[in-house]
Amino acid sequence: MPIPKFKMFSSLTLAISLLAFSAIAVVAQTTTATVGARTVVSGQKIKIKGVVTRRDSDTFIVRDANGVDTTVRLDDRTSVKANGGFLRSGSNYAQTQILRGLNLEVDGRGNAAGEVLAEKIRFNESDLRVARAVESRAAPLEERASSTETKLSQVEQNAQRLSGQMDELAAVANTAKGGAKAAQETADSAVAGVNATNDRISALDDYEPQAVLAVNFKVGSAVLSADSKAKLDQVATKALNAKGYVLEVSGFTDTTGSVDRNRALSQRRADNVIRYLVENHNIPLRRIVTPYGYGESHPVAENTSRTGRAQNRRVEVKLLVNKGLIQQAPTMTTSSGE
Repeated sequence: MPIPKFKMFSSLTLAISLLAFSAIAVVAQTTTATVGARTVVSGQKIKIKGVVTRRDSDTFIVRDANGVDTTVRLDDRTSVKANGGFLRSGSNYAQTQILRGLNLEVDGRGNAAGEVLAEKIRFNESDLRVARAVESRAAPLEERASSTETKLSQVEQNAQRLSGQMDELAAVANTAKGGAKAAQETADSAVAGVNATNDRISALDDYEPQAVLAVNFKVGSAVLSADSKAKLDQVATKALNAKGYVLEVSGFTDTTGSVDRNRALSQRRADNVIRYLVENHNIPLRRIVTPYGYGESHPVAENTSRTGRAQNRRVEVKLLVNKGLIQQAPTMTTSSGE
């Protein structure tokens, strides 16, 4: 009885395609969904405030509070400075200091390509420090994407070897007297093992939450309370006992104060949680997804009551575990024919 080799090859091809898509998705992650892209009329004067989400050699993309992306182009006349204080001018910075995660303001005009040709770029030095921290923590994620591509190459090689083994099994099954039934059962087991392996490899970049907790803060404060530290101790213990884990840290505020102040306060809260986990529990930075301060957005309760505002002054910590690493490895069984 001939073996359905085309089904085996289809399974391998599907698994390889899924892995390639997963590797691309790791690199393309962003923290905010994109609503659309802005096209600026040539010569139009425009001012944009937002966060840098992508940086290339001569351009970068700014995402505003409404989730709209705008491409900004730099030239030799673009002025890049930090905001100054009372009776003093801000410091000049090289264009290379415009990093992913930097909150900034751009003044410029539209060019023929629909981009904004920047004339002035201004930002707070505290936001620059945060962006530098974001950039340093993005490197481990990019390394993981590169590692995924390497694993994809290894899967392709393994698929070729498995294909050769299946051809040999087909030849034995078709020529050995009385061995067709046993060979077919062996081949079916091999296909099941390949499918299980493909499923396991496809889950390498898929994480599922193992624990979710929130620590709360006083009004205008980023200081961790004793109760908050106790909760962080618990999640750190779970993380260190897990295999293939990452921690996702997000900061939030209530609506007390201005939007800009709350965004900075939420970022400080997230950074303090990370500092506690790193300094007190030796959690590696590569295990922490780039933290983000959402300010007063994404409330979990109404801000019209004291209780609701207290719930919104929080940092959420999610313990995520790699599904591909915790799944049981497949086994192949063979049966003998009569």
